[in-house]
Parts: sequence; C-alpha cells; structure tokens
Amino acid sequence: MKIAIYGYGNLGRGVEAAVRQNPDTELFGVFTRRSPETVHPVFPETRVFPADDAAKYRDDVDVMIICGGSATDLPKMTPSLASDFNVIDSFDTHADIPRHFAAVDDAATRGGKVAIISVGWDPGMFSLNRLYANAILPEGKDYTFWGKGVSQGHSDAIRRIEGVLDARQYTIPVQSALDSVRAGDNPELTTREKHTRLCYVVAGEGADRARIEKEIVTMPKYFSDYDTTVHFISQEELDRDHKGIPHGGFVIRTGSTGVDGKNKHVIEYSLKLDSNPEFTASVLIAFARAAYRMSQRGEKGCKTVFDIAPVDLSARTREEVIASML
Repeated sequence: MKIAIYGYGNLGRGVEAAVRQNPDTELFGVFTRRSPETVHPVFPETRVFPADDAAKYRDDVDVMIICGGSATDLPKMTPSLASDFNVIDSFDTHADIPRHFAAVDDAATRGGKVAIISVGWDPGMFSLNRLYANAILPEGKDYTFWGKGVSQGHSDAIRRIEGVLDARQYTIPVQSALDSVRAGDNPELTTREKHTRLCYVVAGEGADRARIEKEIVTMPKYFSDYDTTVHFISQEELDRDHKGIPHGGFVIRTGSTGVDGKNKHVIEYSLKLDSNPEFTASVLIAFARAAYRMSQRGEKGCKTVFDIAPVDLSARTREEVIASML
C-alpha cells in the first residue's frame, strides 16, 4: 500500500516514521506547499514533491494522508484531493464535522474514492469509545477529560500576544472531578470544574508581564472559562523542560442496569501519549489501511471512524485476528 503525505509538519513527520512500523505500507513521498528543496524529511530517501503536482500521481498513490490544520487547511485540502485520491484527514473542529463531511462526501463520491475524516484520538478513538459505551449503557452520562498534555492551539494563541517569544500550555484534568466521576457520583461539572490550564511563557526583554498574564487569563474561548496559571520562564528552561508534545485523556461513561437501576457501572478508556502527533499518525496509518481495503471492494464516499469495521484496521488477516484477539 503506497502512502503519500500532503503537508509536512509535526504530524507529517509522524506519518513518515509510522510507515516504517507497518510492513504492509511504503511511503511514496511528501507533497508540500513550500519549496521542496527547503523541506528536510526524517529519512533522507523520502522524496518531496510540490503540492501543486499531486494530481499527476493519482495512479501511483493508494492513500493520501492529509496533514494540515483544521482551521483553514483541511476544509479546502480534503475536498480538493478526495476526487483524485483515497484520503484520510484528522479534522478536529467538532462542531464543523457535519459540514466538512458533506463537502468531502460530494468530492469522494464523484471521484469514486474513499475518504475517512476526523481520524485521530479525539475525534477518533475517543469517539469510538463514546459510541460503544452509549450503546452498552443507554441510561448513563458521558464525561471526557483531556490531559495532562500540551495544547498546540492554545500555545499558539499565547505566542500571538505582543511581547511573547515562546510558550507552552498544558491542559490538566481536575483530579477531584475525575475521582468523583470514577466513583459513579454522576456529578454535574462546569468547564472550570473539569480542567485547569497551566502556561509557561517566555517574555521578551522589557515586556509588560502583568499585561501579558492578564491577556492570557481573560482570553475568550481559550482561557477565560478556566482557572489559569501563568509562569514566566527563560527560553532555555522552556527548551529543556517542555520540548515534547505529550497529551492524553479519559473517556468515561457511568450508567446503571437492572429493573430498579441499582447496579452501577463505569466504562473508562484512557490514553497517555508521549507524542500527540506521532500517536495520531499511527491512527491515521491504520485507517489508511481500511480506506485502501474499502476502495478495493468498490466502496466510495466519505466515512468516519464509526463506519469502519475493526478488522479492516489490522495488518493481519481476518482469520489471524479471530484466532489471536477474539
């Protein structure tokens, strides 16, 4: 199965590395909007092509994994590529998924291709576990906690503040809220009660730190609804102690069964990731395999993780999966 990467940042590098761990895949190359000679892949043998030339290789690529941002890149990239390639993306703006699905479905159906959108861990693996838990415990409540982990979008929002040279922002679950959910208390939790935000900021020389801190903690949609702590540190400290991109979280459903509902149950799925983009890349590869197999069967149109048979994700045969995992 020949995989191509469209867009080459942290996620693209993760896909490049993940291909090496999957013996049924090989990397065709990377397509970039930058000048190809300025892109330096993880592996020197990886070929780099101009993004504008992608359509020339439609017959050479089995699945195109699109590694762009959800805000402005993927809403344009995925529909434009889905008519020529089987595609996978990690679109993660939850509220806009139905609109994105419709646009991609139209393109993929017209092109006779398979597209799978919103693949990753949330949306993605967390979504699957929410669905499974809801189906099993129809009388219950859902809870999702994220972290402890670096939020790249929130970190970028801090870096855009005047006087900020660099920053990392961690999302952290409130332990008391997590304990209450796990105990089956079914608490009603506000946004502030579920998560806190911890910011490490490198300020420029002479920058007004009080103003920067105020702009962070009052920033709407990002920090104003959370208890937010800001620490100012040096660039050396940030590079030394906060270089990685860890993340993770928990999906929990509590519910009851029986005639009187007295029997309580808790379903929990958790992730602890040293590298958010590398784990997401590994999920993308598994679903690329599924897209390829579905295309081989003549299927077309846009799909989500809900539509994929689990056996299509595995590099093993159906018989091997049944014998070893069931």
